[in-house]
Amino acid sequence: MSARATPTSHSYYSQGLRLHYLDWGNPEAPPLLLVHGNRDHCHNWDWVAQRLRDHFHIIAPDFRGHGDSSHVLGGGYSHSGYLYDLAQLIHQQNLSPLSVIAHSLGGSVALRYAGVYPEHIKKMVVIEGTGGPHWLYHSVPVHERLRSWIDGNRKAAGRTPRRYPSLEAAFERMQTENKHLREDQARYLTVHGSNQNEDGTYSWKFDNYTHVMAPFDLNLEQTRELWGRIAAPLLLVSGSESEFVKHRTEDPAKYFQNARSIEFSEAGHWVHHDQLDGFVDAAQSFLLGED
Repeated sequence: MSARATPTSHSYYSQGLRLHYLDWGNPEAPPLLLVHGNRDHCHNWDWVAQRLRDHFHIIAPDFRGHGDSSHVLGGGYSHSGYLYDLAQLIHQQNLSPLSVIAHSLGGSVALRYAGVYPEHIKKMVVIEGTGGPHWLYHSVPVHERLRSWIDGNRKAAGRTPRRYPSLEAAFERMQTENKHLREDQARYLTVHGSNQNEDGTYSWKFDNYTHVMAPFDLNLEQTRELWGRIAAPLLLVSGSESEFVKHRTEDPAKYFQNARSIEFSEAGHWVHHDQLDGFVDAAQSFLLGED
């Protein structure tokens, strides 16, 4: 493997928003997009990118409202907005056909992109990205869904970003979110995932309004219709200790043309952090056709 690489930061525009992404170099190699989950950021992939950059031209974006990308004035975050961000990045940088590794919300959005543009996708590795909001799987009356959305926005409007007195305090909070994170991982994610406020305190970079998703979106039937259009090989990854697995009632691979599922033990929702070596080995083998 080559010496430790340092990515370069770039910006692009999507619906008037200035969005950020990291480019890990090696532009002559096949493109690989790394897509983070909700309230995460592009640096979540740095360990994965370091190990795969010799084989791929890696691009890792920050979704709107996340990391170093612009926030949406007044909120209004939706899967469709995130989908447009991905579509614009791929279009503007001429990345297709490409491979994708995506996590959680990023996986859900990337799968929708692949369903819309199946011809643009070579292979995909998706970590727990076939879930969704509870109303996607359970019948929720329209008035309740709208009331919940209104209440959620009001709550977000009245919530100021939590302030931590030091990076150490923010780091401690990070550790409580994932018991499998090594100390060095938690500190790294904290540094890249927070900003220092004018008064010297620290707050997370993500927009509070990302807690509130649009009340209406594709329904389950429409979502699975998109999944069924994806012809590219898919590797669906999960962690044995995640809530995703605990509440899963069936293998989602059956809704795709060419997918298989694997599960990592001693891993939660962030498999690419919790079992980094095993995950990278599996992803590399799959993407390079060695499996």
